[in-house]
Amino acid sequence: MSYLNHRFIGLPTTIGVMGIALMLSFALFGLDKLGFGALHDYEVSLLSSVDFSEVLMQGMLSLLLFAGALHVDLSELKSYKWQVGILAVFGTLASTLLVGFGLWATLPYTGIALPLSYCLIFGALISPTDPIAVMGILKSAGAPKSLEIVIAGESLFNDGVGVVLFSLLLAMVASGEAPTAARGAMLLLEEGGGGIAFGLVLGYVTYLMLKSIDSYQEEVLITLAAVLGGYALADNLHVSGPLAMVVAGLIIGNHGRAQAMSDKTREHLDMFWELLDSMLNAVLFVLIGLEVILIKFSASLALAAAAVIAITLAARLISVGVPVSLLGRVFKLPQGALQVLTWGGLRGGISVALALSLPSGPQRDLVLALTYAVVVFSILVQGLSIGKVARNVGGAE
Repeated sequence: MSYLNHRFIGLPTTIGVMGIALMLSFALFGLDKLGFGALHDYEVSLLSSVDFSEVLMQGMLSLLLFAGALHVDLSELKSYKWQVGILAVFGTLASTLLVGFGLWATLPYTGIALPLSYCLIFGALISPTDPIAVMGILKSAGAPKSLEIVIAGESLFNDGVGVVLFSLLLAMVASGEAPTAARGAMLLLEEGGGGIAFGLVLGYVTYLMLKSIDSYQEEVLITLAAVLGGYALADNLHVSGPLAMVVAGLIIGNHGRAQAMSDKTREHLDMFWELLDSMLNAVLFVLIGLEVILIKFSASLALAAAAVIAITLAARLISVGVPVSLLGRVFKLPQGALQVLTWGGLRGGISVALALSLPSGPQRDLVLALTYAVVVFSILVQGLSIGKVARNVGGAE
């Protein structure tokens, strides 16, 4: 699929392979309706053998987050630390509440019912942004550097915040008791703060190991072991693995790259992680495109999907628009930045994986279908048009 996209279509890889996988799934769905169901049944059987949630959350995620953080300039990120922090924490929390209550109020008009608790769970899993597919477009479109930094930084940190909120709300459903604000804040502090602290320790220990030798083969293996072993250890310590990987990646990508590596090691390390990042992203978005075949479509579901896409976009606009408007002097972003922050807030594999991790039942099936609707719209529609929006902002600046 990557070959077909590169040779004939020319879209960014993540968007292209997902689009091809979607067309393949819909083609097999159509053949099944015409009585040729062998390939459809094979795809369903194949996907049933893959635990998408486990593969992403316990396999790919640590590698993708580390690889993404590895190339973020820490000095530039520090210049926008308040913008990133406000959007990653308060923006994600606000989006969760806005989407959850908006969905709860709107769904009855589509003929579908979903308990408030599951509406809030949907809000938590759909709020983290995934700019993997959009960052290359922003760069090629000449978007202001400040926007690239803020969008990348926000996405790296709001994954951890979103997962903590999702876990808290899911525990509420399992126990039948609503968590108090104090418990929610404590869990966020334990998981989020613990993840950042663990990432600092992991990054520093890895940095010392890299600095003590000069052999690119072993140094590449050290970073790989730090990511896979560190993520597993964070999970056992009950701290945020995603945040730990981001912090460790920032340390290795900045201090490690500058002070602990030779030019040869730096070159091989960058090539290894760029290649791994590209391959995992291609696999991830192919899986997203193929998994859609498991969704059961209906007219009421299509109406609900359209409503939830509008709600999610409105929540994104409000959750980034309010802080940008109220704290304009602090944010120091170019005119028109709000459009890019809103339209560039893509959703991706993490949202799908969290939806798939819900307990089996009609609520899970509905949440999964709505999640797919938002993710597909986000990647194909927003991802393909964000370049035009970014160019307008670049021109305004």
